[in-house]
Amino acid sequence: MDAIELGETRDGATFADLFFLKPTGHKPVSFTFEPPPGTPRQSGDYEPRRTRIVDARRAGLAASLDREGFALVEAPTTVDDFWDERRLRADYYPETEALLKGAIGARAVHIFDHTLRRRVRGRLGFRRSVEGFPREPVARAHVDQTVASGPKRLREILGAQAGAFARGRYAVINVWRPLFGPVEDAPLAVCDAGSVRADDLHACDLVFRDRVGETYALAFSSEQRWFYYPRMRKAEVLLLKCYDSRADVARFSPHTAFDDPATPSDARPRESIELRCFVSLPD
Repeated sequence: MDAIELGETRDGATFADLFFLKPTGHKPVSFTFEPPPGTPRQSGDYEPRRTRIVDARRAGLAASLDREGFALVEAPTTVDDFWDERRLRADYYPETEALLKGAIGARAVHIFDHTLRRRVRGRLGFRRSVEGFPREPVARAHVDQTVASGPKRLREILGAQAGAFARGRYAVINVWRPLFGPVEDAPLAVCDAGSVRADDLHACDLVFRDRVGETYALAFSSEQRWFYYPRMRKAEVLLLKCYDSRADVARFSPHTAFDDPATPSDARPRESIELRCFVSLPD
């Protein structure tokens, strides 16, 4: 293929740099807080690769959680201030539970985590998150859980109730929503799970003050198929599969924020919220 310019568009796709792990044989580690002196905040080498990202709207993609591992859902909300913790838990959590039951037929939903993000002006990179401040969009291809950490997290959160929840099929779903729209800055790119090979996924330790989690970093492959939904609205959410106990469907949906070359210079910095949820699903 001839050289591709940043921002070039072909057949309804744009070309942008996404960041991928360069596998070294060593397990990468990231800390969510300042580690002991002499310990790097994050290990692992990441490289930018010019990547074709298809406009899923223009392509008419009817993506589904069990096939591609992600889905766009119309989801109006009554919440006007997501930074209000009380309102978030009192109103948005029940809204999201109802959404998952209606949109994907979840029999039970347990929301165990949420993250608010606010982009700092300037090019996306690997700036440190500062404790006590909103986290920035993640600028590298990753999955929130792994084949090992999904069940482990269920046991950590639900304790004695985990066994009953896990008797049937269950999944971890990330519900991603912009706090305003249309999103022009740092949109989210998502990878078709069917185009990801098992050896593209590399487990990484994510160290918290009270526990160690595990995520996947993604190594680049030319076979991967990437999509995005430009100009997402506040009334839309992206559902991202982070784990599924069923092995014959899409189990993991790699995703990353990226610098869209078409972003206007005066675009409002992206703000978003993601809720991570255990869902009990029909077999």
